Amino acid sequence: MAGVEATQPAQVDISKTNSLPTEGYDKKCIFCRIVNNEMGTELLHCDEEISCFRDIKPGAPHHYLVVPTKHVGNCKSLSKEHVPLVKRMVDTGKEILQKNNVTDLSDVRFGFHWPPFCSVTHLHLHVLAPASQMGFVSRLFYRLNSYWFITADQLIELLNSKGETN
Repeated sequence: MAGVEATQPAQVDISKTNSLPTEGYDKKCIFCRIVNNEMGTELLHCDEEISCFRDIKPGAPHHYLVVPTKHVGNCKSLSKEHVPLVKRMVDTGKEILQKNNVTDLSDVRFGFHWPPFCSVTHLHLHVLAPASQMGFVSRLFYRLNSYWFITADQLIELLNSKGETN
């Protein structure tokens, strides 16, 4: 496993000057711009599929956002085919926590805000640790079993059930 320092950020090619949008890049999306190194944000992880950076308004001592490197809509737009992506996002979040000396993965919250309660439409996993040290407002924002926040496990379960209802 390569260290964070050895990982080179992937570049999404936006050099085409025609009016057609580049596949996987939304120039109006802040997370697409971050992943493409347009914002000066430190990328803790970046490969062809997944990128990770710190949340600008941390809700816990360790608060990271794990996003698909290419633009993917919010969690409500996902299908069963996205389950491997969501699992990889969780695995990347765990790797980043371990690289930052967070060893108690039982005190971690992994989840997504459910539309319309997400401020950015680019799919993003919140990784918060230690969850026991979240403040009052963060406990509300990232509340389990709420209308506005769904855990990664709940999302995976929901996506897996989508194929069974047809």
